[in-house]
Amino acid sequence: MLAVALLVAVPLGGASAATPQTSLTEIESEVMCPVCGTLLELAESPQAQREKVFVERLVRAGKSKGEIKDALVAEYGDAVLALPQGSGFSLSAYLVPIVAFVIAVIALACGVAKWRRAGGDADPDDSAPAGPSAEDSERLDADLARYDL
Repeated sequence: MLAVALLVAVPLGGASAATPQTSLTEIESEVMCPVCGTLLELAESPQAQREKVFVERLVRAGKSKGEIKDALVAEYGDAVLALPQGSGFSLSAYLVPIVAFVIAVIALACGVAKWRRAGGDADPDDSAPAGPSAEDSERLDADLARYDL
């Protein structure tokens, strides 16, 4: 841990001022620890420490963010990237939730429209419950009188 802190604190030598310099903290928030499956900036495993040292070495060599990510993918595989690539199968990580949300909104809108139409077509007189017939009313009164205490 101390070695990583010292590597970060050491001024970067050999990098030209014309190219924007990448830092370890910029990369840490965009890559994952292959062992923990968490962001590199949050990971504390020995593998994460080795990955941080690897990234710091590339930063000191003056590599750009893209070059560092490419080197990490070559070393650890595609799972090291926190954000999926914008092409191929990884694109589904972006598209599937959006498509599912749009389908859910459309289904909900259709359901509400159907529900409102069904509620608006009913005749108000038909929805009122009919009272008991005269015969039922007499029978009910007779039954209640029998149980009157």
